[in-house]
Amino acid sequence: MKEKSTADRIYASRHEQVRAFEFDERVAAVFPDMINRSVPGYGQIINMLGVIGERFIQAHSKVYDLGCSLGASTLGVASRLNQPGVTVIGIDNSMAMVERCRQNIEASAVQQNIEIRCEDILDVDFKNASMVVLNFTLQFIDPERRLSLLKRIYNDMVQGGVICLSEKILFDDQSLGDLNIDLHHAFKRANGYSDLEISQKRTALENVLIPETSQVHITRLKDAGFSHSQIWFQCFNFVSFLAIK
Repeated sequence: MKEKSTADRIYASRHEQVRAFEFDERVAAVFPDMINRSVPGYGQIINMLGVIGERFIQAHSKVYDLGCSLGASTLGVASRLNQPGVTVIGIDNSMAMVERCRQNIEASAVQQNIEIRCEDILDVDFKNASMVVLNFTLQFIDPERRLSLLKRIYNDMVQGGVICLSEKILFDDQSLGDLNIDLHHAFKRANGYSDLEISQKRTALENVLIPETSQVHITRLKDAGFSHSQIWFQCFNFVSFLAIK
């Protein structure tokens, strides 16, 4: 289902002081427009989560969409369920996001297997999970707490379960890093964002969104216990990983 939203104009006018980014009501109101114009490949990632789910979701298990925002990943997975007795649980700590997410779920044709909860994902029990999605969510978690979260997911997950992790990344090679930042900004300009909007959004996200290299993510997934992991999608400095228990 295509989410409805107004155009993202949050950073279109000059802010005297750019405050730290947060998933409040003003962001929730424009989030579909914001993320589709800001994250290259986002639509493809959402579509493929359903395909991955068809392969890995097990009967009578649970699927967790952590940091579910307005429910795009939740619906992407739930719309392609091919196993009985599966519950898809979307969790976000922003009530503004959760309220709109619930509205999207209620308006969809796949609501019967979905729960939406307003909780801190660091406090969630993942028992009987066969798929866990972190779609541009881990990057907003304190880096010191990322490994413990992934370990809990691994320990609670059923054998053969899968974790899908999408993140904005850094590069060890500074020139490659600069190139991919430039290409990402060009992508945003092509989608109608001005240099002022790009600059102010980047300032707002500083110290809020903390990216890491692909190798750091791969190593952490291994340290958490996942024996097999790979990059399955990349566009510029946005990467999606898949790891199997």
